[in-house]
Amino acid sequence: MRIEYSDKIICTVRIKIFDKPGFLGKVATIVGDYGGMFGEIKTVHIGKDYKIRDLDIYTDDEKKFAEIVSAIDALDGIEILEIKDVVMEVHEGGKIEVSTPIEIETMDDLSIVYTPGVASVCRKIFEDRSLADRYTTIKKNVAIVTNGTAILGLGDIGPVAGMPVMEGKSLLLRILAGLNGIPILIDSKDPKVIVDTIKNISPTFGAIKLEDIKAPECFEIEKELDEILDIPVMHDDQHGTAVVVLAALINIGKYTFKNIRKSSVGILGLGAAGSGIQKLLMAYGIDKIYGFDINEEMVKRFVQRGGFETESVESLVKSVDIIIATTGCPGLIKKEWVKNGQIILALTNPDPEIKPEDAIAAGALFAADGKSVNNALAFPGIFKGALAANAYTINDAMKIAASETIAKFAMEGDLVPNILNKQVHESVALAVENAAYKSKAVK
Repeated sequence: MRIEYSDKIICTVRIKIFDKPGFLGKVATIVGDYGGMFGEIKTVHIGKDYKIRDLDIYTDDEKKFAEIVSAIDALDGIEILEIKDVVMEVHEGGKIEVSTPIEIETMDDLSIVYTPGVASVCRKIFEDRSLADRYTTIKKNVAIVTNGTAILGLGDIGPVAGMPVMEGKSLLLRILAGLNGIPILIDSKDPKVIVDTIKNISPTFGAIKLEDIKAPECFEIEKELDEILDIPVMHDDQHGTAVVVLAALINIGKYTFKNIRKSSVGILGLGAAGSGIQKLLMAYGIDKIYGFDINEEMVKRFVQRGGFETESVESLVKSVDIIIATTGCPGLIKKEWVKNGQIILALTNPDPEIKPEDAIAAGALFAADGKSVNNALAFPGIFKGALAANAYTINDAMKIAASETIAKFAMEGDLVPNILNKQVHESVALAVENAAYKSKAVK
């Protein structure tokens, strides 16, 4: 299975097709006519005069998929054998598990890994707490904490419904950084309860990754935890997103010959992502940052951090060199507001504030949507680097180092590199580790 279109649904259709020229082409025509796209096409079985194939089909919604299936089913010479929801199949039973590299085959093995042998390790750690980094998994454990109040584009669906997202983050930490991501679901919207819970369980972990906690509570929770804990704490929706946005801007500056630091930037939507982007861009040296949000509390926070308030979406879009939109409102930016030579990052998924092709047609020099700006490019390497340095925090210098490294790995013409390129994450980790030492963020 290969998921390439993150804003679409995917299902697999198994068909029996007569082995004659043109039949598969008819299926492809139907998929295209209904606005769908093919993923993988696998031959499952070859018969005397037929083939059985699995077709991965991407569509915008379930209605479109049903229309495609109905049209395929009406074709002569083609029989639909099965329809599989591959996403639900992959998630069945969960996506992560606890495993061990140790094999226990004899009683001697048992006495070494458990009692009585384990007691000597416990005594050593009691005498010298730092030995836990060597003789336990603590330094490789990252808590992935949510209360389920801001799950992807679904909103407040609660912690249990958000568990598949946390499992996905855990899986990425393991595959891309070799870390143990451990989901922690907290059934509370009270920041104090969340802070106290994380504080009390923090000895289990080398770092804390806050995930999908709504604004403004996320700001208070992260700030307090960063102050009271001596391990790295990062709210990924703020800072992971910001790191990848900055990486994209660095490359846009290279492609368009614009000095990003001297450009005026407008941020539409000042919630978690917008706030994190503002903070990191200012740390990078961009001081002309304007913003708009309908939430007065968010605007107040933005201004307190050094941003400039604007009257409306229209006035903001018309007045700046670079627009970064994180509003969750598809189609918000009208084509007639776009300035000639403007750079637009419309990051709302699945449908952006303005489609890149519409922005370019209206005069924008460069435009992109949120499909490529994925915080999974940032957080695995950031946490791995912070833990390798024995850092007590994740500061702006470490985030900027991550952004600059990510930008360097993008292929010519691309904003950012492939998420699954493990060399990217290794290099980000090394850059973050070095930045932690240089900025004196280590214990």
